[in-house]
Amino acid sequence: MMKHTLAGVLLTATLHAQAADKLTLVLDWYINPDHAPILVAQQIGAFQQEGLEVKIVPPSDPALPPRLVAAKQADLAITYQPQVHFFADEGLPLVRVGTLVHSPLNTVISLDKNIKTPADLQGKKVGYSVSGIEQATLATMAQHAHINPASIKLINVNFQLTSALLAGQVDAVIGGYRNIEALELQLQGKDPVVLNVEDYGVPAYDELVIVAHRDRAHDVKIKKFLTALKKGGDYLRAHPQATWQTFAAEHPELNTELNKQAWIKTLPLFATDPAALDRPRYETYEQFLFKNNLIKKITPSEQYAVELH
Repeated sequence: MMKHTLAGVLLTATLHAQAADKLTLVLDWYINPDHAPILVAQQIGAFQQEGLEVKIVPPSDPALPPRLVAAKQADLAITYQPQVHFFADEGLPLVRVGTLVHSPLNTVISLDKNIKTPADLQGKKVGYSVSGIEQATLATMAQHAHINPASIKLINVNFQLTSALLAGQVDAVIGGYRNIEALELQLQGKDPVVLNVEDYGVPAYDELVIVAHRDRAHDVKIKKFLTALKKGGDYLRAHPQATWQTFAAEHPELNTELNKQAWIKTLPLFATDPAALDRPRYETYEQFLFKNNLIKKITPSEQYAVELH
């Protein structure tokens, strides 16, 4: 009798192992604290509980992940909400299925104590890295402050935001993240002024989102992934220090003071319900991009964003 019972248990375990759905997730960049809910879902076995075997892949090139999904070479990719609108404008078959970071991370940062609001940027030099969207964001902040956007001198610092600020090449930078560059400057003994873009006329948006191919957006395994991701986020919020310690032990090369502080700083910015979609927010941001000539047309949000509850 015991042998039969054991055989039954082994058979069930084997069937479970065979039944695990394989899912490939390509990150937006190398592993970092922005991915904490995903990493914690993995730590606590949430993916396995949902019958998933998730392969997490950092990209060789940050521009590739969504295109791999569009080509059906990966199931999911992490990207940015503004990019989702660009992909829709290009006609790529991608849809947002989940949210990772539900707040903008972008900021204007300065070390000049005379710069307290965007109005104080008049006649100043502002460093940036990404053309198009950063100019539109800064111009909107300037208009909100009733100054002429042309009065701000933009300088491309080629992704050297903090070093350009520290060297005094520029008076402020746009594109630094509130949970990374702002902390980095503090750790160097500075006291940066940090202006959140959404406080000055720029529509709020989801910084990091998860996209799937339009044909596969309603696959059961994607719903399972989002369920596991919610468990990861819930556990992370309940155990911030313990999950950091596990992460630091698993990734000793990332065990830095900056990453430790970013792990905690990003906690309130993660989506509490990754599947939930704020459709009006997407439509408002789409209008912002259109008004600034960054997209050629308005695409109905149903075509590029779905809610999988």
